[in-house]
Amino acid sequence: MIATLLLALQAAAPAPADSVPAADSLPRVTLEDAIRRSAQLDPDYVQALGDIDNAEWGRRAAVLAFFVPSLSLGLDETKYSTEFFNPADPANPTSTLVVGSARAEYEVFSLRKLSELGRTRAEVASAEAGELEQRFLAALEAESSYYDVLVNQELVRVAQERVNRAREGLGVARARVASGAAVQTDSLQLVLEVTRSGLEVLRQENALRTAQLELGRRVGAAGAVDAVPLDTTPVPDLPIGLPEALSAALDQGPQYRAARADERAADAALKSQRSDYFPSLGIGALHQRYDTEIFPSAANVTSVTFSLSFPIWNNGQREIEMSRARVARDVARTIREDLERVVRRDVSSAFDTYQTSRAAVTLAGVGVQVGRENYRMQEMRYRAGASTILDLLDAQVNLAQAEADLVGARYETRLALARLEAILGRRLFSNKDAP
Repeated sequence: MIATLLLALQAAAPAPADSVPAADSLPRVTLEDAIRRSAQLDPDYVQALGDIDNAEWGRRAAVLAFFVPSLSLGLDETKYSTEFFNPADPANPTSTLVVGSARAEYEVFSLRKLSELGRTRAEVASAEAGELEQRFLAALEAESSYYDVLVNQELVRVAQERVNRAREGLGVARARVASGAAVQTDSLQLVLEVTRSGLEVLRQENALRTAQLELGRRVGAAGAVDAVPLDTTPVPDLPIGLPEALSAALDQGPQYRAARADERAADAALKSQRSDYFPSLGIGALHQRYDTEIFPSAANVTSVTFSLSFPIWNNGQREIEMSRARVARDVARTIREDLERVVRRDVSSAFDTYQTSRAAVTLAGVGVQVGRENYRMQEMRYRAGASTILDLLDAQVNLAQAEADLVGARYETRLALARLEAILGRRLFSNKDAP
């Protein structure tokens, strides 16, 4: 009966999918390469780079407005139904008139130009902070995908070792049943364990293939990509303390820098709207040429205009824009103040998670040692008939769980470090492959 069940288990085990290549045939990437390549392909990071370019052009335009007038060229050809006065030749009326013009305008005095300069500078600072934030967020996503591959690699190994232990135990149980030292249910219990552990192997292999495909997507590959294993030595303590981390987050953290820059930009936009209550002084020059054919040259005239504009009332549009700008400034200020209040929570949580994960690795390592020794003793006791099959099964399951806990704790520490670095906006260790 036991042999029949084993044959049924072997027949029911699905074969690996042909479309999924073997692990040793997959392209492999290091963690640093994965982070570098994923940033270039992340849509949010590409958008952040575009925001910097847009903000830089806005700043250039605001600076050039102080030195370069606006320039325009025009050429118009008009056909009239009847002949009329010809500016190019007053003695000969014409029904066709071609006018070429060149216009230059410059604001000699305008408070809006000054406020626009401050606003565009703040927008550049906000865009740069946003780029830094998206770069670290893209790195965090890449590290998460990378660690997911490594975690599932090790969990496949853990599940396979569980299968091997179950098969070894089944061999011992069958021998004891054959000798009359144990009942047949001992073998049946281990057949059930072989079934469960085999199913766990299939699940972990499927999770590994999915993680490899996700890593491939992150790095721009057409298919699955494998991760180069990292150093498994215990990670060191953080090079900074909690007070220094809090100070660094407020001063250099990309999220908080962006919030301060957004507030400055909103405040500058409000000042720009207020400038509409003040007069502006401008000068303009216009040169026109007239003729009856393209590229007119028969007659020309040049004019210079000095203008003083003092807005009084434009049906409330100015006041509406002022109200919108004030609300935007107040919202930006509230966001900045809220972020400054929660910085202690965010940094403390990430800091404590790293320290807790480091301790969890140590404790999980002890758990694995205890689990292995307990399994060894229970196997010896079962062989000697001093313990039951349930004790052996519990030892097998507990050892597999302890090994899985160690795998999870080890990579949770690295992921906690990546989250803290994303908050601080800087690397705490120079080598990401072995912090």
